[in-house]
Amino acid sequence: MPRFDLEKMSDPVEDISSESVMKKIHEKIHHYQDSSSSSDSESEKLMQASKKVRLFGRQQPVHALFGGGKSADIILWRNKQISAGILTGMTVLWLIFEWLGYHLLTFICHALIISLGVLCCWSHVSCAINKSPPKLPEVILPEDLFMSIALSLRHEMNNAFATFREIASGRDFRKFLMVIVSLWVVSVIGTWFNFLTLFYIVFVILHTVPVLYEKHEDHVDTFAEKAMNEINKQYKVFDAKVLRKLPKGLSMHKKQQ
Repeated sequence: MPRFDLEKMSDPVEDISSESVMKKIHEKIHHYQDSSSSSDSESEKLMQASKKVRLFGRQQPVHALFGGGKSADIILWRNKQISAGILTGMTVLWLIFEWLGYHLLTFICHALIISLGVLCCWSHVSCAINKSPPKLPEVILPEDLFMSIALSLRHEMNNAFATFREIASGRDFRKFLMVIVSLWVVSVIGTWFNFLTLFYIVFVILHTVPVLYEKHEDHVDTFAEKAMNEINKQYKVFDAKVLRKLPKGLSMHKKQQ
């Protein structure tokens, strides 16, 4: 009778099962490593996005930078009808004053004359045809609103005076040069336009540039970062060749500060 060795017959089965188990273990390990590496790459991307240099060193989104309220919604065109209406109204006023040669006081007086005339005629006509006259709303301006405006204006003026005093003291020569150059640029631009046209240009810029920047902020921030790096390099060259060669009185004053 031939003898069958059961242990030898079971070896191939055990080998196959053990190999399949090892393959599954290796697959799970590779899957875990891939998932961990992908999560690490995602976390690195988030860290890089958080470390990305934003324009003017801001950390908040553009909407929060403008206050996050209705004014920010108007500036960033969240409500297109209101934003377009305000821009159209300002354009019409600019055309009236700039092209038609209207003066502000004359325009206000004529607008009041037309409004009073229309309301007066409406009241008399409604009484003649036995209809109720127009109900004019009672306008009462709140005291808290004007107090808050006055306090905020006072705070901004105090900050402006403090900044002026700090710049005039010469503690930060770089800031001093930047302010002088900015004022000179504004004075040159002021010779090109009158005050009304300059105000309208600034209004249009504030009404269009932020919404365009919000759509393309990544590209703008990258370009601004490169520009600021180049400006810093040029300032270092200017500092080494010009500022450090100024008389010793200024350098001693800078060291004492």
